[in-house]
Amino acid sequence: MKDYQQRVIFDKNCTFPVYDKVDVLVCGGGPAGVAAAETAARRGQKTLLIERLGFLGGAAVAGYSGTICGLFYCSDAPKEDGPRQAVFGWTDRFYQELKKRGHVTQPQLYGKTYLVPFDPQGWKETGEDMVLASGAKILYHTSVIGVIKEGERFIGVVIDTKSGLAQIRAKVLIDATGDADLICRGGLEFTMGDHGNIQNPTMIFRLGGVDVKRFQEAWGEDTISPDWVTEKMKEANQKEGYQMPRLKVWVYPTNRPGELFMNVTLINGRDGRALNVCDPDDHTEAEQVARKQVYQYARFFKEQIPGCENSFVNDLSCEVGVRQTRSIVGLQRLNNEDVAAARKRPDGIARCPWPIELHNGEKPYMFWLLNDYYEIPYGALVPEAGEGILAAGRNLCAEHQALASCRVTAQCFGYGQAAGIAADMAIREGKRLRDIRGEQVRKTLNEEGAGLD
Repeated sequence: MKDYQQRVIFDKNCTFPVYDKVDVLVCGGGPAGVAAAETAARRGQKTLLIERLGFLGGAAVAGYSGTICGLFYCSDAPKEDGPRQAVFGWTDRFYQELKKRGHVTQPQLYGKTYLVPFDPQGWKETGEDMVLASGAKILYHTSVIGVIKEGERFIGVVIDTKSGLAQIRAKVLIDATGDADLICRGGLEFTMGDHGNIQNPTMIFRLGGVDVKRFQEAWGEDTISPDWVTEKMKEANQKEGYQMPRLKVWVYPTNRPGELFMNVTLINGRDGRALNVCDPDDHTEAEQVARKQVYQYARFFKEQIPGCENSFVNDLSCEVGVRQTRSIVGLQRLNNEDVAAARKRPDGIARCPWPIELHNGEKPYMFWLLNDYYEIPYGALVPEAGEGILAAGRNLCAEHQALASCRVTAQCFGYGQAAGIAADMAIREGKRLRDIRGEQVRKTLNEEGAGLD
C-alpha cells in the first residue's frame, strides 16, 4: 500500500460550520450501523447516521452479499435437521421484518448450514424505515474526511458533502464503516488480516432469464457448486480459454422469478497479486477486474449449465464486495482458538455459529462449527486506546481466521445493537466506554430479546 496520509485529526477548536450536535453519531449504514443507530435512538439518544452512498445496507446491499449468513446452526445432517435458528435479538427483528414484507426467500442450504437470501432493494427500504421510525436521522452522500479529538477523546468528525465541509459533534462515535476509517483517521492502531494477507474482494451479480427449476434439478439442493461444475470450470479454463479463478462457487435463487444470485468471482490484481481496497489504486483495479470476470462466469453458465441457456447478466453489485480490511486493536481480541473451541464467555455480546470461511484461493477454506457457537466479547468493540468511540461490524478486533467467521451479516447486526446499548449506558451513567461491563451489555441485550442465556 502506498504511504498515504492516514491520520486526519482536527482539534476541538475546529472552525468548520457545525452541521449538528448529537449524542450518538454512527458512521456507516451497513448492518452494524443500522442496528446501532436504531438502538441508540430507540433508547432516547439523539442519533445521527451518516452514509457515503445514497442508501443503507453497506456491503450487504452495495456489495450484493445478498444473504443473511450466521443465523442458523451448522450440522452434519442439515437436510434432516433443517434450519435451526441460533441468533436472535436485533438480527431476528430485521429478519422478521424482511419476511413480513416479502423480501426474503425460504432458508437455503449452504454446505452444513442454511442462509437467507434477501432482495437488496427491500433491504434498503426496511433498514431506512426502521432507523427513521426510531427517531434517528440519516444523512446520505456524506464522507468522513477526518476526526475531531480533544486529547485522546473523539468528540466529532469533519464531513465532506456537496455543499462543502462541515463538522458534527457527538458524545459517542460508532465506527461502522467496515474499514475502521474513523479509527485509522484518528491515529489509533489497527491490524490488516494475517500480516497484511486479507481475504479477496468479490463482485456478485444477478443472472436473469434462468429456468430455475431445470437449474436446480441439475445443480442440486446445496447452493455450493457440485463437483461436476468444478470439473467443467477446470476444463473450460484449460481448453476453452476461460479465465475463472474461483472453481468452487455459490449460486442461489432470489425471490424474483427466473433469477440467480451469483457469488462466484475471486478478485486479484491483473498480475495475480492480492488487492487491498484501502489502497485507492487497488480498489480501482478491483472494480475493473471484477466487471471483466463477471462476464467470464456469465458466459460459462449460459453455455454449460442446464437452465441457463437463455440467461443474461441482470445487474452487478454497484461496488466490489469487501470481506476484510482493517481490524481495530481492541481491549479484547477474538482469537482463532476461541472460534475453534466454541468458547462462551460471560461478557459475550453476540453469538456466532457460522464457519470459518476463508476466501483467498480457488476453493474457500471451511471449518464448520457443528451444533454449537462461540461468543464475541464486548471488549472486541472497544479500542485499546482512545475514548468516545466504538467499532461495530467487520472492523472489530479479531484474528484473521476468526474474522473469517464473525464478519457476517447476522453477527454485524448484533455488534450494532450492542454498540448502541453501550453508547446509551456510557452517556446516561457518565462512564467511559471502556468502563462499561460486557456483562451489563449482555443483560440488556437479553432484555431486548437476544436470547444469549
